[in-house]
Amino acid sequence: MKLSTSLRLAALAAAMAAGSAAHAVPVSFTKLTGLVGAPGGEGTAVYKADLASAGLGDFAAILINDTSGGFGGATGQFTGFDLDAIKLSTTNCATAACASSAAGLSLFDFVSGVVFTPGTQRAPADPKLFGTGPTGSTLDNGVARLGSFDGFSSTVTPDGFISLGDNGSIGFNLTALTSTAGLYMYIGEVGDNGEVAGSSFDLRTDPIPTIPEPETYALMLGGLGIVAFLARRRRAS
Repeated sequence: MKLSTSLRLAALAAAMAAGSAAHAVPVSFTKLTGLVGAPGGEGTAVYKADLASAGLGDFAAILINDTSGGFGGATGQFTGFDLDAIKLSTTNCATAACASSAAGLSLFDFVSGVVFTPGTQRAPADPKLFGTGPTGSTLDNGVARLGSFDGFSSTVTPDGFISLGDNGSIGFNLTALTSTAGLYMYIGEVGDNGEVAGSSFDLRTDPIPTIPEPETYALMLGGLGIVAFLARRRRAS
Protein backbone atom coordinates (compact mmCIF):
# COMPACT_ATOMS: atom_id res chain seq x y z
CA MET A 1 0.00 0.00 0.00
CA LYS A 2 1.40 3.42 -0.93
CA LEU A 3 2.08 5.94 1.83
CA SER A 4 -0.30 8.51 0.34
CA THR A 5 -3.14 5.98 0.46
CA SER A 6 -2.26 5.09 4.05
CA LEU A 7 -2.37 8.73 5.06
CA ARG A 8 -5.72 9.16 3.31
CA LEU A 9 -7.21 6.21 5.16
CA ALA A 10 -5.87 7.45 8.47
CA ALA A 11 -7.32 10.90 7.79
CA LEU A 12 -10.73 9.37 7.10
CA ALA A 13 -10.59 7.51 10.39
CA ALA A 14 -9.62 10.70 12.20
CA ALA A 15 -12.53 12.53 10.57
CA MET A 16 -14.92 9.86 11.81
CA ALA A 17 -13.60 10.26 15.34
CA ALA A 18 -13.88 14.04 15.14
CA GLY A 19 -17.46 13.80 13.89
CA SER A 20 -18.48 11.97 17.04
CA ALA A 21 -17.59 15.11 19.03
CA ALA A 22 -20.01 17.35 17.10
CA HIS A 23 -21.81 20.05 19.07
CA ALA A 24 -25.37 21.13 18.28
CA VAL A 25 -27.44 23.90 19.87
CA PRO A 26 -31.22 24.28 19.44
CA VAL A 27 -32.66 27.64 18.40
CA SER A 28 -36.14 29.04 19.05
CA PHE A 29 -38.27 31.20 16.77
CA THR A 30 -40.81 34.00 17.00
CA LYS A 31 -43.49 34.42 14.36
CA LEU A 32 -43.40 37.65 12.35
CA THR A 33 -46.42 39.71 11.32
CA GLY A 34 -48.02 39.03 7.94
CA LEU A 35 -47.66 36.40 5.23
CA VAL A 36 -45.56 36.20 2.06
CA GLY A 37 -45.33 33.93 -0.97
CA ALA A 38 -46.06 33.90 -4.67
CA PRO A 39 -48.65 36.47 -5.85
CA GLY A 40 -52.12 35.04 -5.37
CA GLY A 41 -50.86 32.32 -3.04
CA GLU A 42 -49.42 34.26 -0.11
CA GLY A 43 -49.63 31.59 2.55
CA THR A 44 -46.10 31.49 3.95
CA ALA A 45 -45.57 32.38 7.59
CA VAL A 46 -42.09 33.65 8.45
CA TYR A 47 -40.29 32.95 11.72
CA LYS A 48 -37.19 34.68 13.10
CA ALA A 49 -34.43 33.37 15.36
CA ASP A 50 -31.86 35.67 16.99
CA LEU A 51 -28.82 33.42 16.64
CA ALA A 52 -26.72 35.46 19.08
CA SER A 53 -29.00 34.21 21.87
CA ALA A 54 -28.12 30.58 21.09
CA GLY A 55 -24.90 30.86 23.09
CA LEU A 56 -22.78 29.48 20.26
CA GLY A 57 -19.87 31.36 18.73
CA ASP A 58 -19.33 30.04 15.21
CA PHE A 59 -21.44 27.48 13.39
CA ALA A 60 -20.98 25.44 10.22
CA ALA A 61 -24.40 23.93 9.54
CA ILE A 62 -28.15 24.11 10.20
CA LEU A 63 -30.33 21.04 10.72
CA ILE A 64 -34.14 21.02 10.54
CA ASN A 65 -36.10 17.98 11.76
CA ASP A 66 -39.83 17.44 11.40
CA THR A 67 -41.02 16.09 14.76
CA SER A 68 -44.70 16.94 14.36
CA GLY A 69 -45.87 13.33 14.39
CA GLY A 70 -48.33 13.96 11.57
CA PHE A 71 -49.60 17.34 12.78
CA GLY A 72 -50.37 20.01 10.18
CA GLY A 73 -49.89 20.10 6.45
CA ALA A 74 -51.72 18.34 3.65
CA THR A 75 -51.58 14.61 2.96
CA GLY A 76 -49.59 12.75 0.34
CA GLN A 77 -46.56 14.50 -1.10
CA PHE A 78 -47.17 17.59 1.09
CA THR A 79 -46.73 15.66 4.34
CA GLY A 80 -44.56 17.06 7.13
CA PHE A 81 -42.88 20.44 7.48
CA ASP A 82 -43.15 22.47 4.26
CA LEU A 83 -40.10 24.73 3.94
CA ASP A 84 -40.51 27.74 1.66
CA ALA A 85 -37.13 29.38 2.27
CA ILE A 86 -34.24 29.82 4.68
CA LYS A 87 -32.19 32.99 5.05
CA LEU A 88 -29.36 34.30 7.23
CA SER A 89 -29.28 38.09 7.51
CA THR A 90 -27.92 40.88 9.68
CA THR A 91 -31.24 42.74 9.27
CA ASN A 92 -33.55 42.54 12.28
CA CYS A 93 -37.09 42.31 10.88
CA ALA A 94 -40.48 42.50 12.57
CA THR A 95 -42.61 41.58 9.54
CA ALA A 96 -42.67 38.76 7.02
CA ALA A 97 -42.39 41.25 4.16
CA CYS A 98 -39.19 42.69 5.66
CA ALA A 99 -37.66 39.23 6.04
CA SER A 100 -38.55 38.37 2.44
CA SER A 101 -36.85 41.47 1.02
CA ALA A 102 -33.91 41.73 3.44
CA ALA A 103 -30.45 41.04 2.04
CA GLY A 104 -29.23 37.57 2.95
CA LEU A 105 -25.68 36.32 3.38
CA SER A 106 -24.38 34.11 0.56
CA LEU A 107 -23.71 31.07 2.74
CA PHE A 108 -26.00 28.41 1.25
CA ASP A 109 -25.18 25.92 -1.49
CA PHE A 110 -28.54 24.42 -2.40
CA VAL A 111 -26.93 21.90 -4.76
CA SER A 112 -24.04 20.18 -2.99
CA GLY A 113 -24.46 21.63 0.50
CA VAL A 114 -27.80 19.96 1.33
CA VAL A 115 -28.29 16.71 3.26
CA PHE A 116 -31.89 15.55 2.89
CA THR A 117 -33.54 12.59 4.62
CA PRO A 118 -37.14 12.18 3.43
CA GLY A 119 -39.78 11.32 5.99
CA THR A 120 -42.87 9.18 5.54
CA GLN A 121 -46.03 10.27 3.75
CA ARG A 122 -49.59 10.23 4.94
CA ALA A 123 -52.06 8.63 2.54
CA PRO A 124 -52.67 8.93 -0.31
CA ALA A 125 -48.99 8.25 -0.98
CA ASP A 126 -47.43 9.92 -4.01
CA PRO A 127 -44.25 8.72 -5.74
CA LYS A 128 -42.17 11.32 -3.91
CA LEU A 129 -42.40 14.29 -1.58
CA PHE A 130 -42.99 17.67 -3.20
CA GLY A 131 -39.84 19.63 -4.08
CA THR A 132 -37.62 16.56 -4.31
CA GLY A 133 -35.68 15.00 -7.18
CA PRO A 134 -36.72 12.06 -9.39
CA THR A 135 -36.15 9.45 -6.68
CA GLY A 136 -37.56 11.56 -3.84
CA SER A 137 -34.30 11.35 -1.89
CA THR A 138 -32.74 14.70 -2.87
CA LEU A 139 -33.71 18.36 -2.98
CA ASP A 140 -34.84 19.73 -6.35
CA ASN A 141 -34.09 23.41 -5.81
CA GLY A 142 -35.37 24.22 -9.28
CA VAL A 143 -38.81 23.55 -7.78
CA ALA A 144 -38.22 24.38 -4.11
CA ARG A 145 -36.19 27.61 -4.62
CA LEU A 146 -35.19 27.76 -0.97
CA GLY A 147 -33.36 31.05 -1.44
CA SER A 148 -36.63 32.95 -2.01
CA PHE A 149 -39.84 33.35 -0.03
CA ASP A 150 -41.97 32.56 -3.08
CA GLY A 151 -43.93 29.46 -2.09
CA PHE A 152 -47.36 28.97 -3.62
CA SER A 153 -49.65 27.45 -1.00
CA SER A 154 -51.88 25.16 -3.02
CA THR A 155 -52.42 21.41 -3.28
CA VAL A 156 -53.50 21.84 -6.91
CA THR A 157 -50.70 24.00 -8.37
CA PRO A 158 -48.02 24.08 -5.63
CA ASP A 159 -44.65 25.69 -6.21
CA GLY A 160 -41.57 27.04 -4.47
CA PHE A 161 -41.04 24.78 -1.42
CA ILE A 162 -40.02 21.33 -0.22
CA SER A 163 -41.99 18.95 2.01
CA LEU A 164 -39.85 17.03 4.49
CA GLY A 165 -42.37 14.29 5.21
CA ASP A 166 -43.28 13.14 8.71
CA ASN A 167 -40.05 12.85 10.74
CA GLY A 168 -37.97 13.90 7.73
CA SER A 169 -34.99 16.25 7.96
CA ILE A 170 -32.97 18.65 5.87
CA GLY A 171 -29.53 19.99 6.69
CA PHE A 172 -27.54 22.84 5.21
CA ASN A 173 -23.74 22.85 5.30
CA LEU A 174 -22.70 26.49 5.03
CA THR A 175 -20.00 27.54 2.59
CA ALA A 176 -18.02 29.16 5.43
CA LEU A 177 -17.82 29.02 9.21
CA THR A 178 -20.05 31.84 10.44
CA SER A 179 -20.40 33.81 13.67
CA THR A 180 -23.81 34.04 15.34
CA ALA A 181 -23.09 37.60 16.53
CA GLY A 182 -25.63 40.05 15.11
CA LEU A 183 -27.12 37.35 12.86
CA TYR A 184 -30.75 36.37 12.35
CA MET A 185 -32.20 33.27 10.72
CA TYR A 186 -35.52 33.43 8.88
CA ILE A 187 -37.60 30.35 8.05
CA GLY A 188 -40.63 30.28 5.75
CA GLU A 189 -43.39 27.79 6.57
CA VAL A 190 -45.83 27.18 3.72
CA GLY A 191 -49.47 26.96 4.79
CA ASP A 192 -49.16 28.84 8.10
CA ASN A 193 -50.43 25.81 10.02
CA GLY A 194 -48.07 25.72 12.99
CA GLU A 195 -45.56 23.14 11.73
CA VAL A 196 -42.65 25.18 13.09
CA ALA A 197 -43.86 24.39 16.60
CA GLY A 198 -43.66 20.70 15.71
CA SER A 199 -40.12 20.81 14.36
CA SER A 200 -36.62 21.22 15.76
CA PHE A 201 -33.89 23.54 14.50
CA ASP A 202 -30.23 23.13 15.46
CA LEU A 203 -27.02 25.01 14.77
CA ARG A 204 -24.01 22.71 14.44
CA THR A 205 -20.35 23.47 14.93
CA ASP A 206 -19.37 20.91 12.30
CA PRO A 207 -20.70 20.04 8.82
CA ILE A 208 -23.49 17.47 8.60
CA PRO A 209 -22.03 14.23 7.23
CA THR A 210 -23.49 12.85 4.04
CA ILE A 211 -24.32 9.16 3.60
CA PRO A 212 -21.07 7.58 2.38
CA GLU A 213 -20.87 5.52 -0.78
CA PRO A 214 -19.83 1.84 -0.36
CA GLU A 215 -16.30 2.70 -1.51
CA THR A 216 -16.06 5.33 1.23
CA TYR A 217 -17.16 2.80 3.84
CA ALA A 218 -14.34 0.54 2.67
CA LEU A 219 -11.82 3.37 3.00
CA MET A 220 -13.12 4.20 6.48
CA LEU A 221 -12.78 0.60 7.62
CA GLY A 222 -9.30 0.47 6.14
CA GLY A 223 -8.39 3.68 7.94
CA LEU A 224 -9.58 2.30 11.26
CA GLY A 225 -7.50 -0.81 10.62
CA ILE A 226 -4.39 1.29 10.03
CA VAL A 227 -4.98 3.26 13.23
CA ALA A 228 -5.39 0.02 15.21
CA PHE A 229 -2.25 -1.46 13.61
CA LEU A 230 -0.15 1.61 14.45
CA ALA A 231 -1.46 1.58 18.03
CA ARG A 232 -0.51 -2.09 18.46
CA ARG A 233 2.95 -1.48 17.01
CA ARG A 234 3.55 1.40 19.43
CA ARG A 235 2.57 -0.80 22.38
CA ALA A 236 4.87 -3.59 21.18
CA SER A 237 7.91 -1.29 20.80
